[in-house]
Amino acid sequence: MNIIYFILVLSVTIFIHELGHFLFAKRAGIYVYEFCIGMGPRIFMFKRKNDETEYGIRLFPIGGFVQMAGEEVEVDEDVPKEKRMQSKTWLQRFLTVIAGVMFNFLLAIVTFTIVAFVVGVPNNKPIISDLSDKYIDYETNLQKGDLILKINDKKVKTQDMFLLEFQVLNGKNIDLEVKHQDGTIEKSTLIPKEEKIEDQTVYRYGFSLDATHSRDFLKMLTYGFTKTWDLIVQMFYIILYLITGKLSLNSLSGPIGIFNVVSESAKAGFINIVYLIGFLCVNVGFINLLPIPAFDGGRILFMVIEKIKGTPVNPKVENMIHVVGLALLMILMVVITWNDIVKFIL
Repeated sequence: MNIIYFILVLSVTIFIHELGHFLFAKRAGIYVYEFCIGMGPRIFMFKRKNDETEYGIRLFPIGGFVQMAGEEVEVDEDVPKEKRMQSKTWLQRFLTVIAGVMFNFLLAIVTFTIVAFVVGVPNNKPIISDLSDKYIDYETNLQKGDLILKINDKKVKTQDMFLLEFQVLNGKNIDLEVKHQDGTIEKSTLIPKEEKIEDQTVYRYGFSLDATHSRDFLKMLTYGFTKTWDLIVQMFYIILYLITGKLSLNSLSGPIGIFNVVSESAKAGFINIVYLIGFLCVNVGFINLLPIPAFDGGRILFMVIEKIKGTPVNPKVENMIHVVGLALLMILMVVITWNDIVKFIL
């Protein structure tokens, strides 16, 4: 079942992304050779009547693609010029490229809204719910119900951002600035206690955050939008912290890491799988927006340059940059996958 859930989560996330590209390409009149989910050898392919596109599934559920005429340098003389991507207006090409990301974000909004109506809206304010004398054996002015304003002088407004900052500082002393329920603001320094769990070192700080859920209709209705936006903001800081060295590559996960997350989520019920699809959709959408060659954001960057200078970038130059970017991306994936093996298998 874990394998089925894993394939489901990845396939849905990839399918909705590629569907965005596909629908807008068709709408623009671009010739689409193939719409495929998965990578590697073909498993199943078919064509619809009066439709040039081949639809199919490939062996490895770790990607997908929509192959369109005019994306690459090579020109297919069998495809009419007006059906090649380069012949379309700038807006048509832009919408076709960005549609995958937009569809990912839309699916995330839908899935988070479903989760909200099934289990309620989880509190996302960093409010302390419990304190443990077992780990806090020194004087502290923390109280149940305190709202955390800052962690090590970094403002945090949501649990998502607090947990990210907490991950960066995990294992170190942390300074919390909190607002008590009476409105007063104080600071506390927490010293972690080290524990060994199954040969892994964990650090306990002696407090937990409020995990209550609300059934307020308006909150449930808007949760999909607020959660998606909170995760986009969190992703921005994750990329920033990776660049500045605050987070290491060990913080990232590839297919093996995702499989383990799916397995753990499945234990808590199918609704957690639904949530995970939304979470991955935000990740895939955000990563594809980055102005990196081989990503949608890289193509969008070249289109923005084209718009500014008034003429397209040399297609051969652009294609070469995308090829180099893809090669570097594959190297990064190998490193991340190896880290996953070390963390979860060895």
